[in-house]
Amino acid sequence: MGVVLRVAAVVVVALALSATAAEGSARSLRVHPTKPTLPLRTAFLDPAAAQQPDGYSMMYGAGARYVRTLVYWAAVAPATPPDGFDASDPTSPGYNWANLDSTVEGADSAGLTPILDIVGAPAWAYTTLPGAVNRGGTPRASDLGAFATALATHYDGLTTGVPAEHVFQVWNEPNLSLDLNPVSGVAYRGMVNAVSDAVHDVDPTNLVVAGDLDPFGHPKSKKQKWYSVAPLAFMRSMLCLSKGAHPHATCKTPARFDVWSHHPYTFGGPFGKAKLPDDVELGDLPRMRALLKAGVRLHQVVSAHPVQFWVTEFGWDTNPPRKHAASLSLAARWTAESLHQMWLSGVSLVTNFLLEDYPSPSPYQSGFYFHASSLDNARAKPGLTAFRFPFVAYLGKKNTVSVWGRDATSDKETVTIQQRHGTSGSWRTVALISSNANGIFQATLKLTASKKDWLRASAAGSGKSLAFSLTRPKDPNIGPWGN
Repeated sequence: MGVVLRVAAVVVVALALSATAAEGSARSLRVHPTKPTLPLRTAFLDPAAAQQPDGYSMMYGAGARYVRTLVYWAAVAPATPPDGFDASDPTSPGYNWANLDSTVEGADSAGLTPILDIVGAPAWAYTTLPGAVNRGGTPRASDLGAFATALATHYDGLTTGVPAEHVFQVWNEPNLSLDLNPVSGVAYRGMVNAVSDAVHDVDPTNLVVAGDLDPFGHPKSKKQKWYSVAPLAFMRSMLCLSKGAHPHATCKTPARFDVWSHHPYTFGGPFGKAKLPDDVELGDLPRMRALLKAGVRLHQVVSAHPVQFWVTEFGWDTNPPRKHAASLSLAARWTAESLHQMWLSGVSLVTNFLLEDYPSPSPYQSGFYFHASSLDNARAKPGLTAFRFPFVAYLGKKNTVSVWGRDATSDKETVTIQQRHGTSGSWRTVALISSNANGIFQATLKLTASKKDWLRASAAGSGKSLAFSLTRPKDPNIGPWGN
């Protein structure tokens, strides 16, 4: 055997022994079990990416299993109803489902469940005519209910031969006058109840999503053509709940829905809280959940299912390309921490706004891919890994580190936790955690660690998470869009 071959053989044997030793060391560690918990499902809202050939498959590859799909009522319904038009019958002349069918079938074929979000009424369905479709006005609840019947029937899996769909959302940010004008919690409750009655009559297992609120209130003014009602104030009006720590019912008309959703865009990082009392950023989600639970307890929210809490729009712009936004590494850390904070607040589904950045100079640069001529050529950001395989670790007292994450397969796996000292040291396995049936893993580990250490997780089918520093960075007071 030549010298080169002998050296190669020695290296191979050494690597094999090293791997065996590492495996043996890992096997000697106790596996920390994770109890059953709330799931953390993920989704995207990105109509532009959805139209590209690989858009849906890339969403699935990023860990999403849902996609929020905007159903433009005015694009499906006739501009002028023909004689004999039956708005509740999806086969009635005047309806055009072709574009929506193509969108829904593309999502289904990629393994994504569409959240069908009804927006933008036709002019004839508004009680007040808007200046432009989907830019204000209040749709008649009766017309909205008829369309919801047609929509749910069209996607019942039986009537028209297209895939069955079961998740229906009512409007976008109804506390914002650009979408519902005048803003009225009472009117919105009527809209939600009309949709809920309609889609549940078609299939009682269908889910109705309400809320979908803008996180900030903006007062009316002569200079500003739009306004918004603070989300907690709007929610109290819609659910007929009084203010205070112990709310009581203020009317006898309950709201009928299965999921409450919110858009918790935040200033100052994933632990940020709103400055105004009725606004809801990430740190205020427990207050919104408490109000939702009060509504359920007081029977002001009625559902045949356990009421869920979702986030149907969220994201962090990055720098590059957006000046003054969070750096790529900070935005990636914030992505994992935001998912953790939302999950701690009882959120079981999180929707990121954008898979791919909008082209500059758009303020919307919260995708996990930089904008490119096509998605095939788009370059991924670090945040993609944080969204697919979120992992966080925090120093505790008395040589403890608390870790949390969700493996990318969202199922039961053995997760390996590794530790590194400094930015260039070697990684060593320090713990094994068994994720639960939802892929959630969490444990408080006994570790000798300092702020100079980093941790990461790995699991079969997930690869490796991003390395997470035990030094918490100072959160600059920047907003989600770099402002």
